[in-house]
Amino acid sequence: MNIYVANLGQETSEEQVRNAFSNYGEVESVKLITDQFTGRLKGFGFIEMPNTTEAEEAIKELNNSKFDNQFLVVNEARPKASNIGYSSNNKRY
Repeated sequence: MNIYVANLGQETSEEQVRNAFSNYGEVESVKLITDQFTGRLKGFGFIEMPNTTEAEEAIKELNNSKFDNQFLVVNEARPKASNIGYSSNNKRY
């Protein structure tokens, strides 16, 4: 299951996030999103846990919990919205 986590502190590391989620089961991957220009953490990321039951328990326990002096927002990641109805030919002049 792909999990979305938000409200991460600027100094939070992937290792810290992995450790927190691994308390509930196997963590396949952790990807914290950074600004491409500054390299600073944008405050959110994605965690992949292969076992759905363990992932749901992690979401339940970690959502709204205090982590690195922040209250986390944790839920199942939603698919990225597509640009349905948008065409590159629809230019405005």
